[in-house]
Amino acid sequence: MMRSSNTRDRAQFLHMLSDRASAALAQLGSQHRYAVGDVLIHEDDRAEELVVLRKGLVKVTVRVNDNRVSLMDIRIAGDVVGEMAAVDPGPRSATVTACGDVLATVIPRQELLPFLHDNPEVSLALNRVLVGRLRRSDRWRLTFGEYPVLVRLARVLVELAMLYGRQERNAVRIPVNLSQSEFAALTGSKLRTVQEALAQLRNDGLITTGCRQTYVRDLVELGKVARLRVAPPRATGN
Repeated sequence: MMRSSNTRDRAQFLHMLSDRASAALAQLGSQHRYAVGDVLIHEDDRAEELVVLRKGLVKVTVRVNDNRVSLMDIRIAGDVVGEMAAVDPGPRSATVTACGDVLATVIPRQELLPFLHDNPEVSLALNRVLVGRLRRSDRWRLTFGEYPVLVRLARVLVELAMLYGRQERNAVRIPVNLSQSEFAALTGSKLRTVQEALAQLRNDGLITTGCRQTYVRDLVELGKVARLRVAPPRATGN
């Protein structure tokens, strides 16, 4: 059964705000710049700041039982990270690392909470982010059990392309440098299995890969593999 691709649960936090609310939020905290590889948030740390991503993208990773690092998600400009500890104090559940040049606003919890009380629009948007991520997490857990690795990988690629992709001539470039091990982590599969799935998608002419760059050559057909209904990307004239 083909289902519609729904990215509503991944709507960026800043995009939910009115100009007035966004301007008010911009007065909080302090601006920080990060280079590729810099850590914005450390897993198990007790810091309680909310981090609003203004530019660039980051990856969210966690340590698993055998001390391996597993990639859980990608966040881009307009997203927030650290929202759980900022609202409900506790150890950080993941590490957040810059994947390139990142500009972010870091807002201490003691500054954030009074602001949320006085600005219900921003509070509602943050709640929508939390609920969306919970819903998405539940849906992905079901997906892992329901579909084979090829379908799960195609779904990851479709989501990355639709959320972060940049149209370049006859392909959509995913500007997120992911290794095959990270694709395996995102799909909950073994490295060898995801390597075989990537090879099949390449052989079918749906994607090309190299130097940790991924290009989607046919988003509509990739959507069919993912069992999703995907609209063709808009032409840019490039």
